[in-house]
Amino acid sequence: MHEKRSKPRHRRRRRALAVGAPLALTAAVGLSYGTDFGLLGEDAGSRAAAAAAPSWADDVADGFASVDALGQNGTYGGRGGKTVTVRTPADLEKYATASEPYVIVVAGVITMNPKGKEIRVASDKTIVGSGTSGHIVGGGFFLGQGVHNVIIRNLTIRDSYEGVWMDKEHDWDAIQMDGAHHVWIDHNDLRHMADGLIDSRKDTTFLTVSWNKLSQNNKSFGIGWTENVTADITIHHNWIRESEQRNPSTDNVAHAHLYNNYLQDLPGTAITTAYGNYARGKTRMVLENSYFEGLKNPVTKDATAALVQRGNVFSGTSGRNESGGTAFDPKAYYDYTLDKAADVPALLTSGAGPRASLGTTASTAAAGTTLTVAKDGSGQYTSVQKAVDAVPAGNTSRIVIQVKPGTYRETVKVPSNKPFVTLRGTGAGRKDTVIVYGNAAGTPKPDGSGTYGTGGSATVAVEADEFQARNLTISNDFDEARNQSLSGHQAVALRTAADRVLLDGVIVSGDQDTLLLDSAGKDRLGRVYVTNSYVIGNVDFIFGRATAVIDRSVITLKKRWDGTSAGYVTAPSTSADRKGFLITRSAVNGDVSDRSFFLGRPWHAGGDATLDPQTTVRDSTLSGAIKSAPWTDMGGFSWKGDRFAEYRNTGPGAGSAGGDRPHLTDSQAAGQEIADWLGDWTPAS
Repeated sequence: MHEKRSKPRHRRRRRALAVGAPLALTAAVGLSYGTDFGLLGEDAGSRAAAAAAPSWADDVADGFASVDALGQNGTYGGRGGKTVTVRTPADLEKYATASEPYVIVVAGVITMNPKGKEIRVASDKTIVGSGTSGHIVGGGFFLGQGVHNVIIRNLTIRDSYEGVWMDKEHDWDAIQMDGAHHVWIDHNDLRHMADGLIDSRKDTTFLTVSWNKLSQNNKSFGIGWTENVTADITIHHNWIRESEQRNPSTDNVAHAHLYNNYLQDLPGTAITTAYGNYARGKTRMVLENSYFEGLKNPVTKDATAALVQRGNVFSGTSGRNESGGTAFDPKAYYDYTLDKAADVPALLTSGAGPRASLGTTASTAAAGTTLTVAKDGSGQYTSVQKAVDAVPAGNTSRIVIQVKPGTYRETVKVPSNKPFVTLRGTGAGRKDTVIVYGNAAGTPKPDGSGTYGTGGSATVAVEADEFQARNLTISNDFDEARNQSLSGHQAVALRTAADRVLLDGVIVSGDQDTLLLDSAGKDRLGRVYVTNSYVIGNVDFIFGRATAVIDRSVITLKKRWDGTSAGYVTAPSTSADRKGFLITRSAVNGDVSDRSFFLGRPWHAGGDATLDPQTTVRDSTLSGAIKSAPWTDMGGFSWKGDRFAEYRNTGPGAGSAGGDRPHLTDSQAAGQEIADWLGDWTPAS
């Protein structure tokens, strides 16, 4: 029998984010707010965050690896031990086999000698690749009986293949575990090995395998080699493709929880998958919201196994697809959140495998490329766009574009093939460096091909993941008063259509449609975290379908071009089952008339009734400019049919709960916090 489970130490635990925060704002909650930039302080955007361990070093496992059992409280690896960087097989083995805890950063390609060698990892270790540079070639790792609290993360382990497809001579795995417990295998690329990619054998338990790419192999993932039925295993968000068998094969597993995996067999390749997920022996399996593409026999089970399916998608599959029996409730052991099965291919093709943001220390991050922009010619480039153009396509490590003080009248586009770009103003404050232009939706294009449209009017357009902007102003200064005859006054300052976008210490300024927070597609996740910043506008000036958090910031209301006070702060266009806008620990104010602004209205873009717009405003201070009934309808859609709510707001614009002013309950609010919006992404300074 297993020990009694307590609540897990979940990787998505709610903790402080590693970005700068305006302390003045925290202290001033409940006080009145001015409309100038003194609240956050002119230097707030340029102050560096306090030195701290990288955020990834504090990550802990989710799933069964997070459960307290067998004397181990969750899985956190070598956290608290010394961090060492290794580049040779000898150094890797020295620290991996040591008795004390270590965080071992693999910074380069390590080739095993002899080929097939598996380093025997001791307890209390984190082995993590530095960005995408950490490769183990021709060998792997072995975790023996009783080894526990091990994280293997962000590595590429590859190429021990000896040319024999069904190799019986070489038991060379990427990761083999015999009787280990509390192990987290996360964000690795495992491929082209002589035997299996992962073997979990001989009662290995409390194992979580997440966000890995497993490919180009005869066997992906075997579990069992035991008559006991004691193992507890979570397998989620893995992309398994071009693998013939064991995808995985789970034999005699007490609790096997598989969810949000993507199993893919492409046509016309040399490898044909024999079967997908397989429940063998006395396994009890729960299989949820996974996506099976092109497989024969996507789900199979023995007569003695129990397998419960729900929410899976099968595209172009054939043969056995089985379920039956009674399994278990995973939420009796740990909390988790399912992504929609239809979203899984896009999530995993972009998110599985090593990430450039993981495993980097302060020293390695400082070694990244820096480009400089200066109007006076003292930098490498005289325009921001020219610096962006110089970023190589497919970039995998952060490139910081330092923009010297000045006003840069230009439009800037960061295309989708240039991730990991940071725009950072180098002045004393965020007003010193300004990127500004004045296009509107109705502005004619100079080539005569029509008008820009709302999205095309953006001064800065970000389509690349992992973008950051710091210590600068992005503005659209379209003059509505002088262009009343123009059709289309929407004028975007900043448009984001990407995932994992951080805006820290910036000003985003405009009138109508100032900040467009979007995603790369309706089916794509687009997360944005805004902190220590100002957003200024009047009509729908925070809008779009992204999953966005505005934290510890000031939302400044401004009058319209004719001096009147009327407007809307948010216009979310959220897809159903996604998060919309969360405004938290912030202030909403401005030099406008009392009771003249709504907090938001539902934007059903294109009249799409399937959308479910969401804005939550919580723990914030609202000026008297906010209407007593702060939500309103839009385009024939009632706000009451969508998701609009408040929680614990203060100030003269706050109000009691009622039919026109819904408030979250305490239990509802517990599920609407920053971590619920950002998921597995922790924005880092």
